[in-house]
Amino acid sequence: MFGFRPSASGVRSRTRAARMLFIRHGAERTPEGRSLLLLRRWLSPAQWEQFARRGYFEVVGSESGKRYRIHAGTSVNVCEIDERGRVREGLCFMPIGALPIGDVMLAQKIALETCEGKARAVARRFTPSTFQFRQARPLG
Repeated sequence: MFGFRPSASGVRSRTRAARMLFIRHGAERTPEGRSLLLLRRWLSPAQWEQFARRGYFEVVGSESGKRYRIHAGTSVNVCEIDERGRVREGLCFMPIGALPIGDVMLAQKIALETCEGKARAVARRFTPSTFQFRQARPLG
């Protein structure tokens, strides 16, 4: 009948803390953890810092020079951004198969940086909502 119901901010902070522990300790023993470690090795120090602080990292397209923001996730997580950093268009594309999150994000990064036109050609467009990609609080 009665029970403890944690606040929404408490749940978010515990989730964030658990995610950081997962990334920092023992992550190499799981497919998800290994994929995040591989992603970290492929990101520049600035990209990793951005990802750790904001929950996304930015890449530059190989053909157009457009900037893209890759948010943590496996689908509906890539957005084209304008010169002021505002979200313009959402792109949904991913490799085939059930892959861990880090592998999907790394594939998206490599695709945009090496064959942007082909990635855009297969991507489904979506209109990102302002709540969909809220800035994450710093990890750790």
